[in-house]
Amino acid sequence: MKILVLGLGYVGTANAVLLSQHNEVVCYDLNQDRVNSINNQISPIDDKEVSEFLLKKKLNLKGVSEFPFGENFDFVIIATPTNYDPDTNYFDTSSVESCIDQLNTQNFKTTIIIRSTLPVGFVEVVQKKYHNQEIIFVPEFLREGRALHDSLYPSRIIIGSHSDQAKIFAKLLSEGAKDQEVKTIYTKSKEAESSKLFANAYLAMRVTFFNELDSFAMTRGLDTKEIIQAVSLDPRIGDYYNNPSFGYGGYCLPKDTKQLLRNFDKVPQKIMEAIIDSNTMRKDFLGLEIAKLKPKTVGIYKLAMKEGSDNIRESSMQGIMKRVKSKGIPVIIYEPLIEEENFFNSPIYKDLEQFKKDADLIICNRNSSELSDVQDKIFTRDIFQKD
Repeated sequence: MKILVLGLGYVGTANAVLLSQHNEVVCYDLNQDRVNSINNQISPIDDKEVSEFLLKKKLNLKGVSEFPFGENFDFVIIATPTNYDPDTNYFDTSSVESCIDQLNTQNFKTTIIIRSTLPVGFVEVVQKKYHNQEIIFVPEFLREGRALHDSLYPSRIIIGSHSDQAKIFAKLLSEGAKDQEVKTIYTKSKEAESSKLFANAYLAMRVTFFNELDSFAMTRGLDTKEIIQAVSLDPRIGDYYNNPSFGYGGYCLPKDTKQLLRNFDKVPQKIMEAIIDSNTMRKDFLGLEIAKLKPKTVGIYKLAMKEGSDNIRESSMQGIMKRVKSKGIPVIIYEPLIEEENFFNSPIYKDLEQFKKDADLIICNRNSSELSDVQDKIFTRDIFQKD
């Protein structure tokens, strides 16, 4: 098969590498640096498996920064970002719509696979507009930093169509995976869109549940670890995804919970709204707890969401930082991902040792061996030392 991938973020890159094991894959991205990285066998994302595959595996893969007009593709995968727009109270799907329009304008006779997260009903609407083009939504369930790993060992494959082309694409995904027996579920488009949003909403709910448990324990002077261990031994709950944090953040959970709440318009609900409110309340609570310690200078150790991630967008650390600064407490930041000298008027430190000296309280969402010598300065809710 010949496949075009639009967008070289986490989803696009993981899909391109996975499928190029057995197919010819062309990657298009507006960012020339990402295209150059792919062509130089360097991962454009922070992902160990992607880096290893690009260096060691024989892949039929190339990147282009000019749209490949005139070429014929069996599938075009759209993996461009969709963000929640608070002004319109809806997903901004303009990048996806622009891709579909461009493909239609150039008369591409190909099946379009959308792997970007969508609001419920999106595919049905665009399919009516572009009725000569088959458009299929295939939700992804990838973690940052483990995107290719989760593609090689998928928990499941969800295909938002029952068509022949949908079945061919499902076979391509399973063919590239290490787990050949992965369960594949074929659904209608709205059901596939809903499954993605509800899966992420459940994960967000689990994060907020254990965070509220931790807030309770902190307030009452109890041992959070002992409570969580006792609760998690119930097999119906499980001993996983239960490490407290400063709140959920990153690419998916914030926007997907808000979008799902928007889709609940005129549908009775309480949980969806509570998940979003709880996440905000957690950051408010921890901001007050940090202020109670009366630090002279607070150091923010990395704004990225978690270890192995290069994403600082909507990270919970930013929410904590804003609340600390609102108390009039000076904030300094150690974040290697930021090249600028300041971030929201707080200085960026390049020297970790100087950062440790200048901060009398260091807050980190996830602890690190880099901070082993200053544990007496650390404020974290990383109980189990894992994500």
